[in-house]
Amino acid sequence: MSATVTIPTQLRSLTGGSGQVQATGATLADIVADLETKYPGMRERLLDDSGKLRRFVNVYVEDEDVRFIGGLGATIPDGGKVSIIPAVAGGAPEGHLRVQATARL
Repeated sequence: MSATVTIPTQLRSLTGGSGQVQATGATLADIVADLETKYPGMRERLLDDSGKLRRFVNVYVEDEDVRFIGGLGATIPDGGKVSIIPAVAGGAPEGHLRVQATARL
């Protein structure tokens, strides 16, 4: 099975700058293994030391979050779309950013 994998900006250094790549596999685990073969370092960026998806990495097959459809065992349809989306967190703590407006009369 072949799938188009959307690569986030943070991982494009591994793919030579490509935002979309092709990978083969029947499951997400197979896709990750194929990505690692083609783009060394990808596995460690996606999976933790126990082999599970990293906490702050979201992966979707078509429009489904893989955490709800089998995780690494999620089936990848032939010609399917896999999207890797890093979670975004952070920002300024409350009260950190102050906006001051002045009126001129």
